[in-house]
Amino acid sequence: MVTLKDIAAEAGVSITTVSNVVHSRKSRVSPELVKKIEKIIQREQYAPSMSARSLANDQSNIIGVITHLTPQNTGSTVGDPFMGSFVDSIEKRLREEGYYLMIRAVEDAAELSSLSRSWRLSGLIITGMFQDDFFTTTKALGIPFVLIDSYVDDPDACCIGLEDETGGCIATRHLLEKGHRGVAFAAPSIRPGGVIEKRFLGYRRALEEYGVAYDPSLVFTQEITADEGKKLGRHLASRKEITGIFASADILAAGIMAGLSERGVSVPGDKSVIGFDDNYLSQLTIPGLTTIHQDADRKGILATDMILKQLRHEPVAEKSVILPVHLVERGSVQPFR
Repeated sequence: MVTLKDIAAEAGVSITTVSNVVHSRKSRVSPELVKKIEKIIQREQYAPSMSARSLANDQSNIIGVITHLTPQNTGSTVGDPFMGSFVDSIEKRLREEGYYLMIRAVEDAAELSSLSRSWRLSGLIITGMFQDDFFTTTKALGIPFVLIDSYVDDPDACCIGLEDETGGCIATRHLLEKGHRGVAFAAPSIRPGGVIEKRFLGYRRALEEYGVAYDPSLVFTQEITADEGKKLGRHLASRKEITGIFASADILAAGIMAGLSERGVSVPGDKSVIGFDDNYLSQLTIPGLTTIHQDADRKGILATDMILKQLRHEPVAEKSVILPVHLVERGSVQPFR
């Protein structure tokens, strides 16, 4: 079986040069050499051995995208439309750099530690981290990591977040500006120090701005799935005092709209609905979903750049990045009549 050493000897280059071509780091090699090396690789039908490289380097060139499962969050990682867009941008960039992607939901710190050791992961991109033993274990692994949508107080950690509270305020304010006063908030469990709490605080802030008393009976918590959203929508159909609904994710908003429709409640004729994310679902609902836009692709690109810089031992100029949000108006909100 042909090896990197054999290819390097025939091409008259170093093994490192051949490795760069094999793993798509072609910007470091002249076009002429790339062509020469690829011709040999194709002729010899060479394929890199992941297991051998893992044992030799104590790394697998695999980057893990990890979702931390909690009792309140047991849904599918890849089933979330936001995660689909986010992961897609990561995979494209990693593939260009010769790395591989693993997507995994992990329940606890022990499972994360075992996963990292078993696969010799080169780095981690983790969503929804809290400052608990899961974070402590992540730091102790000694591999590069980037936190997404995580409010962790650690100046050394690379974090990419969002204007979550601002987004929650913009969404609720939009309903209030349209004359709605019975405004519901729908989301998964509100855990202190998390993204949902930030969006909820934005909801509370907008109510306060408009002099509307906060009513805990208008806060609804459940899984972020279409089925749970439909179930909630069917319930909200009978709540006449609720005329506006802010859902913390588009998939939940879409489910609510479907549930309302099943009960003969019109959107936006009877109730207005606004979501959060601006993923493809917001353009498929009827009417189109008014929502808060976040750039999932940009999040993925920034996360990948941060991981790659750490792997190359390059400085990360800005370790904490907060991305902006804005309102996208479609047809699911209208003035209260």
